[in-house]
Amino acid sequence: MMFWYDHDMGWWGYAGMGVGMVLFWGLIIVGIVALIRYTTGSPQAPRGDAPTAEQLLAARFASGEIDETQYRERLAILREAVRR
Repeated sequence: MMFWYDHDMGWWGYAGMGVGMVLFWGLIIVGIVALIRYTTGSPQAPRGDAPTAEQLLAARFASGEIDETQYRERLAILREAVRR
């Protein structure tokens, strides 16, 4: 009868198995996180695509949310704030 008790694996074998297990589970977790990020998309729009404050104000004026007087007042305030 053959038993597998003595397979002459030293401390390096057990250390290697421990490191291998940590790397294996680390890769699994990173893969799951990458898959979730890829499938859900980016939660924030890229910085270059974000409209400026003046564009937002112009869009509100064009949609009729604010009248011409309010548009001109707020535009002047925005431009003054930029100069500071």
